[in-house]
Amino acid sequence: MPVDVVDVLDTRILRLLIEQPRTSVREYARVLGIARGTLQARLDRLEREGVITGTGPSLSPAALGHPVLAFVHIEVTQGHLDEVGDALAEVPEIVEAFSITGGGDLLTRVVARDNGHLEDVIQRLIQLPGVVRTRTEMALRERVPHRLLPLVESVGRAAAGRAARGGR
Repeated sequence: MPVDVVDVLDTRILRLLIEQPRTSVREYARVLGIARGTLQARLDRLEREGVITGTGPSLSPAALGHPVLAFVHIEVTQGHLDEVGDALAEVPEIVEAFSITGGGDLLTRVVARDNGHLEDVIQRLIQLPGVVRTRTEMALRERVPHRLLPLVESVGRAAAGRAARGGR
């Protein structure tokens, strides 16, 4: 998706959604000084274009009893990436999985109750048809939490610059 799909008003909307996720559309429109219909049309377009991908709450695996976080690299037998990916989707402790380049074929983010539980999850992964080997790295402390506001602000500055130069 091209960066110019998001303009200055869109970035203001996205900032509000990030900073005040439980506010009503009516209140967002009031804060932004725009009509509710304008805001709703913008939100609908941002969802349609894949900028906004969800509206649910952010959950803490640690608060759900799974404080251990590990990243598991998985090497897969050639030609079995899709099947292994489908099998990974059946493991509830895998909260994300990506195809990657470099040292492995897949990178998964795995949560567990404790180290023993993590070992059990890894043993389950090793037994999946098509998995050749795994390599696990445990997270010790989160240094930069998942965030998108700095990116939204950067996109907004770029959009403002384009607008100032006479572009969209």
